[in-house]
This record gives sequence, C-alpha cells and structure tokens, in this order.
Amino acid sequence: MLRMFDNPLTIGPDPNSKEVGRAQGIHGSPSMSELALFFNFNFVFIDGPYNGSTVSVMGRVAESQEYRELSIIGGSGVFRLAKGVATAKTYFSNDTLVIVEYNLVILHY
Repeated sequence: MLRMFDNPLTIGPDPNSKEVGRAQGIHGSPSMSELALFFNFNFVFIDGPYNGSTVSVMGRVAESQEYRELSIIGGSGVFRLAKGVATAKTYFSNDTLVIVEYNLVILHY
C-alpha cells in the first residue's frame, strides 16, 4: 500500500479551526508483520508567521504506539536547515476521519 495525501494543518483539533497550512506527502506500509507506516511529508505553511516556510518529516511509526516519533530532516524559509523531532498522537479516529496532534521540536538557523 502506498498513498499520497494533502491534509489540512490547523491550529487546533477541531476540523473547523483555522487552517495555517497543509500536510503533504506519502505514506506506505513497510511491514508484513505489524501495522506500521512509513511517512515522508512536509508541513507547508500558508498563513501566519511561518507563511511560505516548510518543515520536512520522515520516519516509520507503529500504529500500536500511543506516541509516535518521526525525524525532522529539513525545511525551508524560516525553517531552513531544520532538524529535530516530531511527536504524533492520534486525537480522534473513525471510519472517515483521523485527527493527529503533532508537536515539533526544531533546531534551525
């Protein structure tokens, strides 16, 4: 399985909260023995103080983990030469909607 996505990046977990960017990238299933996903995506900021900047994220996560860690491998604009860690936690999930909360710790120049 391999999928591309272009999801809203909002200030809060409410689907109607202000959109400040998009999460754009790909994910796929790298494991035949557990439910896990490989992610390669960008947070693309389209509003606010980071407008025009991106943060690039990559890594593998096991869906069984409550908190998941991904590597921040780069960025542009305000986040040029970024590195760090992105933690993710599923805030809400049903058959048609998944809301994930991300927290980013970023070192940049």
